Amino acid sequence: MPEQAEPILEVRGLVKHFPLTRGIVFKKKIGAVKAVDGVDFDLGSGETLGIVGESGCGKSTVAKLLMNLERPTEGVIRYKGEDITRLSGRALKAVRRNIQMVFQDPYTSLNPRMTVGDIIGEPYEIHPEAAPKGDRRRRVQELLDVVGLNPEYINRYPHQFSGGQRQRIGIARGLALRPEIIVADEPVSALDVSVQAQVVNLLDRLQSEFHLSYVFIAHDLSIVRHISDRVGVMYLGRIVETGTDEQIYEHPTHPYTQALLSAAPVPDPDAREQRERILLAGDVPSPANPPSGCRFRTRCWKAQRRCEVEVPLLAVPESFADGPRAHPSACHFAEERHVVPDGA
Repeated sequence: MPEQAEPILEVRGLVKHFPLTRGIVFKKKIGAVKAVDGVDFDLGSGETLGIVGESGCGKSTVAKLLMNLERPTEGVIRYKGEDITRLSGRALKAVRRNIQMVFQDPYTSLNPRMTVGDIIGEPYEIHPEAAPKGDRRRRVQELLDVVGLNPEYINRYPHQFSGGQRQRIGIARGLALRPEIIVADEPVSALDVSVQAQVVNLLDRLQSEFHLSYVFIAHDLSIVRHISDRVGVMYLGRIVETGTDEQIYEHPTHPYTQALLSAAPVPDPDAREQRERILLAGDVPSPANPPSGCRFRTRCWKAQRRCEVEVPLLAVPESFADGPRAHPSACHFAEERHVVPDGA
């Protein structure tokens, strides 16, 4: 995204807490699951932002918030400068035409009782102004061709396709209204490895062809790197590091990012042996009771007393003002590779 360009999507202070209750008739609130707890990012026109992290870190909740399938507890989501979090009715319907979603599981996201033609053409029933009734069949066949499927398959049902083909159908449905933004929530995680690259390459080609902006959510680091211009790393409801794909993958500064990358498969045996393996202690804390201060501190080898009481800001460390490590990281000790624990 050019530095002077206005982002097409701005997310500021995004929070989503799900209440925990006790009782059947008289429900009493006893806490909250802090699924998303203060997320900021921008998305430029024609750009892909990858959001990566472990299962349960809040990635999919972010996707639902962007689509207005969930209402945020706090924060704003601005599409072309307009806050869309409180929209409803016709105003929300108009925005949803420009922001579409590709779901994780192609087996459950397609209605088995509908033909492919009806599935891809359904957006035209909701937005009849998008295509004249007599032209819809031709448009659906064009979309099938665009995603690499035979237009003659228009009368087939989902069970007659493979997993990769079903995801192509889901992508075609997402393209039907010619959106500007596509939120792709783990779009290849349910597919065989051999098919994943084909779908990612298809998304890459469609981005150039239709000038799409993607929010690409995944837990597979290699896939995110292949398709993303910028990457945000999430941990326990917050983004802990963000930067270009080169900055994140070649010069990570947050210990969580470093640990993730140290565990990623490396095809070169020599490089694999030379790489420092970082093993994290313990399990991911519960989002209903996250640690005070830095949420990663309970598993971090750099943790100090400061980390217990002070929430680290997502900012560029002072000594990294220039060079490849000059990108935001939410760590008090991002500038140091190793830290001697307090009292040692």
